[in-house]
Amino acid sequence: MEESVNLRTSFHHQGSNAEATTQAFAVTEEPKSENQHIHEDGVPVAEETVNSNILDGGSLEYGCSHYRRRCRIRAPCCDEIFNCRHCHNEAKNDINVNQEERHTIPRHEVICTLCGTEQEVRQMCVNCGVCMGKYFCGACKLFDDDISKRQYHCDGCGICRIGGQENFFHCDKCRCCYSNVLKDCHPCVEGAMHHDCPVCFEVCIFTLRTCYLPVAEPDFFNWRVTV
Repeated sequence: MEESVNLRTSFHHQGSNAEATTQAFAVTEEPKSENQHIHEDGVPVAEETVNSNILDGGSLEYGCSHYRRRCRIRAPCCDEIFNCRHCHNEAKNDINVNQEERHTIPRHEVICTLCGTEQEVRQMCVNCGVCMGKYFCGACKLFDDDISKRQYHCDGCGICRIGGQENFFHCDKCRCCYSNVLKDCHPCVEGAMHHDCPVCFEVCIFTLRTCYLPVAEPDFFNWRVTV
């Protein structure tokens, strides 16, 4: 069983993807102001109606390299505790793990980092009342205290993304979001991002890896491969 992680250092922003799901309901944008929080039903609640000291206790002090949040998960597949599903998958589904023992985690319950209460997925802890993530998506079961990433949920992609919804558009044919600068000029391919990466073999739209394909360039009579 892992101990809670208290990290104050900066962390890696992962591409344009956060966690993935195919469920239909989500909090689609960050709280509108510093005086609002979002419940799991998507209804903003004025901070005056709750104790802000309880809600904000430990904000940005807990988490991992993937997310800043105040909850952890118990993996139902192996009954071990991790900070997030990516931490689990890195430990249990890595290429260095015996292939017969590799597995990924289904999303299930969460554990409050501050009080240790295990509970159904929700934004506010049922025991101590802390807000376990300022950004919360009920569909993706995603928590993150760092709303500077400007997370949003895309129903078309079925996942949460980062970068601000106003900066991206969803292509129904490609079934993924692209930057607005590509709106009228991107090569449209059916399900473009829903195929396995030829380098890491993970589904492109879900992977956190940055992969590069070798490119052959003519060099007089010789060929050189650059990566």
